[in-house]
Amino acid sequence: MKPSSLRRSFSASAVSFIVVVLYLVFLMFPLYWMSITAFKDNSVLFRIPPEWFPSHPVFTHFVKLLSDGAFVVFYKNSLIVSFGTTVLTLLVATLAGYGFSRFQFKFKELMLFSILSTQMLPVISLLIALYSIYNTYGLLNTRTGLTVALTTASLPFSIWMIKVFFDSIPISLEEAAKIDGVSRFGILFRIVLPLSKPGVFAVGVYTFILSWDDFLYSLTLINDDQLRTLNPGIAIRYMGEVSYDWANIMTICLTATIPIVLLFLFFQKYMVSGLTAGSVKE
Repeated sequence: MKPSSLRRSFSASAVSFIVVVLYLVFLMFPLYWMSITAFKDNSVLFRIPPEWFPSHPVFTHFVKLLSDGAFVVFYKNSLIVSFGTTVLTLLVATLAGYGFSRFQFKFKELMLFSILSTQMLPVISLLIALYSIYNTYGLLNTRTGLTVALTTASLPFSIWMIKVFFDSIPISLEEAAKIDGVSRFGILFRIVLPLSKPGVFAVGVYTFILSWDDFLYSLTLINDDQLRTLNPGIAIRYMGEVSYDWANIMTICLTATIPIVLLFLFFQKYMVSGLTAGSVKE
């Protein structure tokens, strides 16, 4: 390769590297600022120039937060609702996705697009009707009702996503299992699901994040402080009308990111393979 071509190639690579680094800094800076604010005292938050790294880190916000019974209740409720939503969504999405992937029936494509079309509706347009229905059947102020609502919100995308994985599994494997006398549910749970592990984990992580980050459903369907989840609990209890304890709020937000960070640390490889499924056809 000519020296001029090498220089152009090196320059292009350097520019690409700089752009990627700047983009990562742009994405990560809010997380960094949230993290260091949690270790600052409120008296130094509005200094000009700002402290880019806390000169005198404090841990009183964490001690205060963990001793706050309300925060612990909010956190526990969020974990219960998020795990419940994830399990219920995986169960329903697995059965529905397998049915759409393996069976042929009338209006199959129409049903698939009808399920996906529910994602086009804004959440706020559903809440009035949902509130009325829940009030009639006694599901207001219950974790069960909130779990069901969040499950319906996550199911459309989850069904489509897990169906893609089932489509990629050769049907010849199932036919061989049928010859050996394996039942339909045996084929699903002993053959198809193990081969679709990346998709199952990807759907599970997506559902957990969706339910953990929910605000509107939780705020509308739960009015009891003992049943509130984290996001509406933060907005109602810790954010005032005229002033904010910013260091305490950033401590709460930093603590709230821990489950999501742990999910990505442990299931990162499944998320990557899950989200790229079906992108290449052989």
